[in-house]
Amino acid sequence: MAATQNEVHFCDIPDAILSNIFSLVSDTRTRNAMSLVCRKWCKLERSTRKSLVLRGNIRDLYLVPVCFKAITNLDLSLLSPWGYPLLDVSNQPLLLAKILGNSFPSVVSLTVYVRNPPILHLLVPQWPNLTHVKLVRYHQRFNAPLGSDFLALFEHCHSLASLDLAHFYCWTEDVPPVLEAYPTIAASLSHLNILSLSEGFKSNQLLDITGACPNLRELLATCIFDHRFIGFIGDETLISIASNCPRLSLLHLVDTTSSSNTGADRDDDGYALEDAMIRHTALGDFFTGLPLLEEVVLDVCNDVGNTWPAQELLNSKCPRLKSLKLGHFHGICKALDCWPDGVALCRRLESLSIKNCADLTDSGLIDISLGCSKLTKFEVQGCNRITEIGMWNFSHILRRTLIDVKISFCKNLSAVSSLKALEPIQDQIQRLHIDCVWESVNQPEGEASTSSKLPAEFKNFQTEKRSIISEETSSNKKSKHSDRNGNDFCSKNWANLQHLSLWIAVGQLLIPLPLAGLQECPMLEEVHIKIAGDCRYQPRPSMPAFGLSSLVCYPQLSKMKLDCADAIGFALTAPVGHADLSLWERFYLNGIDGLNLKELNYWPPQDIDVNQRTLSLPAAGLLAQCRNLRTLIIHGTANEHFMMFFLKIPTLRDVQLREDYYPAPEDDTTTEMRVYSCSRFEDALNRRQIPD
Repeated sequence: MAATQNEVHFCDIPDAILSNIFSLVSDTRTRNAMSLVCRKWCKLERSTRKSLVLRGNIRDLYLVPVCFKAITNLDLSLLSPWGYPLLDVSNQPLLLAKILGNSFPSVVSLTVYVRNPPILHLLVPQWPNLTHVKLVRYHQRFNAPLGSDFLALFEHCHSLASLDLAHFYCWTEDVPPVLEAYPTIAASLSHLNILSLSEGFKSNQLLDITGACPNLRELLATCIFDHRFIGFIGDETLISIASNCPRLSLLHLVDTTSSSNTGADRDDDGYALEDAMIRHTALGDFFTGLPLLEEVVLDVCNDVGNTWPAQELLNSKCPRLKSLKLGHFHGICKALDCWPDGVALCRRLESLSIKNCADLTDSGLIDISLGCSKLTKFEVQGCNRITEIGMWNFSHILRRTLIDVKISFCKNLSAVSSLKALEPIQDQIQRLHIDCVWESVNQPEGEASTSSKLPAEFKNFQTEKRSIISEETSSNKKSKHSDRNGNDFCSKNWANLQHLSLWIAVGQLLIPLPLAGLQECPMLEEVHIKIAGDCRYQPRPSMPAFGLSSLVCYPQLSKMKLDCADAIGFALTAPVGHADLSLWERFYLNGIDGLNLKELNYWPPQDIDVNQRTLSLPAAGLLAQCRNLRTLIIHGTANEHFMMFFLKIPTLRDVQLREDYYPAPEDDTTTEMRVYSCSRFEDALNRRQIPD
């Protein structure tokens, strides 16, 4: 604060105002720095902190600080060793649970890793006023009666309003019985997340759940939409869900196969081999029964055709709708008549995601962009008929609002064409996902010729649409320049891009990324790279490195997620003529030492035959060369002496192994970090003097 005539100091601000200022600071490191200024500031910081994630070793839980009395949101799921039973480390688990309860008496929101049911039986009674609980478990379920994992929760938490089981492995049969056994608590639930790690919920189970929880406002569930299975979700189930929970404002119904490759079990045109047992008339009745909807996700495994009438009802019957995601829905926008139709009528939408819509064309994109003029986020995945021209016009029309775009698995949109299509918004886009497909794609002439017509006889929506297309096409040509060889190129400055997400197939290189159009990203802070494919029968990499060194041109890059979990290979001895995963890890991590990374999340590739995701020796050596790392999270296992390499990183402060994949290894083997191995490594890490 600037000095005034009376030289008022910052500390002279009244405590009430200063406390409000502290409450507005959310960054953990900033709050920690504020607490070191003086004792008054330390006391204020502790009294205003509402959220805390414990990251120590479970053997040191008895040393938990007692100065955070105002904490309301407590996360116990990331303690080390990760996934180890929370209270098994002590001979007096009840005493340890009481210490936690006394240290954080105001907790109303709890996240905890529940390896076995006794953990909840001891912890939950310490906080009887819990309103939100998130359970985490990637290990296999204990052989116990149905619903036993949740009994303690429902017995002691009578104020429970929110339950999150998205990262908790259990059987689908576990959930309905406990909800029916405690009808009062079930009726008080307003949020239920059952995006299960196991198989999807059947129709009868979903109806039992929604029948027991009539006051739900947010429901997220993994379901079975495939009519070849018993208990699939169909017309009657959808209508019954709307009848059981009419107050829903957020609804996610996702098929169990939704996370798989979009090209699986589909023909060349993008249509599935089977149709879903859902009619557009039933969809209309479904939307009519849920007038309070604000966010909808419907991702089914088979095709639902001619859905534009249901989309129009969604607009008229759900006036609060702001976010919509549709998977395998066809005919969402006909784009044939002179008036907008289907999803283009949803004018209040701010977020739209379209997945595997085989008949979506460039004209449909134009209709959507003209109708949904408030869109800030748009995702398109597996739509093979849209082209660069359509996406360019789409982004140009929405250039004042669109800041978050994802383009994935679209046959006519390679990495280069996707970036060219987003040129109208490249100075304002903040988040971007593209697929690193480097082949150039020839644009079909049909859409281009259609989009350039300008019929003068229409003074309506169609006239406006075609006029805009003509205007943007001419503007597109003018915006391009030519180099000395006469080749067209455009400006490559993405001034506000902060987050970049990339999908790339095994064996492909990252090197062409800057040259493809992402050469200048002065604000880029985080990159997420997902590598997928089968390494087992791929030829050995012809290049020494994947191309991480090409990211050195981004000066602000400090966070990275390198996800090789979907890269499959031989973890142990590979057959003659094939490379094992250690060679592939060397290929993908080579050059990472040249990046100024502060935070790294790394998923090692896996051997699905032995369920092994282990850090190899070359990977450990390359990661140890990242001299500026502060946080390193490895989503897999590692040998203890490989982990000791990381002690050479002078700034490293937070390291953890997380086996957050199902099924997580039940027992430690001789090649993995065990409980005492983890403790020895953390002791050695904490003994160092870390510059801050």
